[in-house]
Amino acid sequence: MSVTEFRRGGVAPEVVVMLAGIVAALHIGKLPPAIPVLQAELGVSLVQAGFLLSLVQLAGMLGGALIGVLADSVGLKRSIVTGLAVLTLTSMLGGLADSAAALLVLRALEGGGFLLVTLSGPGLIRQLVMPEKLSLRLGWWGCYMGFGTGGGLLVGPWLIQQLGWQGWWWLCAVITALMLVWVGLSVPVLSQGDRMHGGSPLSGLRVLLSRLALTLSSPGPWLVALIFAAYSGQWLSVIGFLPSIYTEAGLDGALVGVLTAIAAAANVIGNVMSGRLLHAGVGVRQLLYSGFAVMTLTTWVAFSNWTVAMPWLRYVAVVIFSAVGGIIPGVLFSLAVRLAPDSSVISTAVGWMLQLSALGQLVTPPMIGALAAWAGGWQLTWLATGCLSVLGALLVTRVARLLQS
Repeated sequence: MSVTEFRRGGVAPEVVVMLAGIVAALHIGKLPPAIPVLQAELGVSLVQAGFLLSLVQLAGMLGGALIGVLADSVGLKRSIVTGLAVLTLTSMLGGLADSAAALLVLRALEGGGFLLVTLSGPGLIRQLVMPEKLSLRLGWWGCYMGFGTGGGLLVGPWLIQQLGWQGWWWLCAVITALMLVWVGLSVPVLSQGDRMHGGSPLSGLRVLLSRLALTLSSPGPWLVALIFAAYSGQWLSVIGFLPSIYTEAGLDGALVGVLTAIAAAANVIGNVMSGRLLHAGVGVRQLLYSGFAVMTLTTWVAFSNWTVAMPWLRYVAVVIFSAVGGIIPGVLFSLAVRLAPDSSVISTAVGWMLQLSALGQLVTPPMIGALAAWAGGWQLTWLATGCLSVLGALLVTRVARLLQS
């Protein structure tokens, strides 16, 4: 069935793909509101909480590019459906976990499902939309993290009070299962991989290795991936620890959830604006420099001892940090597609970007959690995030040279 026929039948298929990304990101956002409860019920420490936030990125860190190669080979729709199935199963099992160790293992497995969905989305959207609309659509795709985590942070505290954290995990599993069915029925089969059957295992291996080699021998995917790592690690750390920070400050749990959700959802503003600004001709370098500069300034305002007596100024700074920082992933998804060495390895390039991004998200939250434990507070957080922003800005300079060459 053609894309046109699917559009006539209801929701546009690229919108369904975007919603699948949001549902996958819901599994990132379901955890932060539960951290105080998990600390009380399962004895989870602050450092363990940091690993729970970041271990969902383990699969991406270990094999993002390889999973991207497989997605390019077996088909993007099939990859998304498989990822949603993994998330459904692991979330169901997560509700049965009775220890921090079990949750850590399941969070790592959830990362595999999350990655299968999110690295396949951009390539599939590229197939579903006209080239002149690609920047706009990829800007919207970049919203998946803000919408998904923001939704989890907003409703998570209330649902945990009503259902317990286990019920919250199971509800996320049901939502994901429904999304799986929707993707299966609403997204057409376009890529050759989704129709692949049989073939020599040896020839298939050669194709996989050649695609991986082509991607990793090109400078563009490396630079985009490292910039994403510099961004994503600090964003996940700041947003992921907000519920714990505000709970320690004595704020009510429901208010904490709303404040954190607003901060996470503000990321969507930058994601959408990135697509529109790119479409309007604003340069990649200017957008990325501005994003990292604002993230550096706002984390200083949010965590410095100079602003300790101004909690609402600190919160506004966090919202701006998330909103303006959201420009960065929107630009980088567009760059990943643009700088992929060949159209056949777009998911591989996105996979490599998410692999190094996952490394940043795996390392940074525990590092910042340990820094806060050592310092006796969060006042040094801005130093760690500021260093990552400086690194990101330096890498942007290299990207600008590559685009001009």
